[in-house]
Amino acid sequence: MTREEKNTVVKDLTAQLNVTPNVYVTDAGGMTVAQVNTLRSMCFKAGIEMRVVKNTLLRKAMEATGRDYSGVFPELQKQSSVFFVGENYKAPAKLIKDFRKKGTVPSLKVAYVEESVFVGDGELETLQSLKGKNELIGEVLGLLQSPITMLMGQLTSGANTLGGLLKTLEER
Repeated sequence: MTREEKNTVVKDLTAQLNVTPNVYVTDAGGMTVAQVNTLRSMCFKAGIEMRVVKNTLLRKAMEATGRDYSGVFPELQKQSSVFFVGENYKAPAKLIKDFRKKGTVPSLKVAYVEESVFVGDGELETLQSLKGKNELIGEVLGLLQSPITMLMGQLTSGANTLGGLLKTLEER
């Protein structure tokens, strides 16, 4: 690969990282061509972009973004495949777990999600259970609405009870 080609790849990766900052880096070593093709197909269906890149080029692209990817750098060894994902950052964790029902590859090296670094294959469960910004906002709104809803329900049921009591007294 010439220096110009490497610079082009770094620019492309930098642009991709600026658009989709959530990244999963997996160990793609030992995968057959058929496995890679199946994984790419699953990624396409899930809206995830998968690329196999050289670790040094990925590191240069990460440095060029201005974000703090320093926790990712020590894990950039051996053969790596990178999953770029936007808002649905749980999708690659689920995809990897589903794909590994058929084998042991790929294994998660590191994930950079919402400015947090998750190192190792054991973090797949954690990544799947993370709640997104919108989910957390919805929970907070639900908690804030809960006391008001209960109060309105009690006032409404109290009015019905009082109305029923008055009607019964009237009939007597």
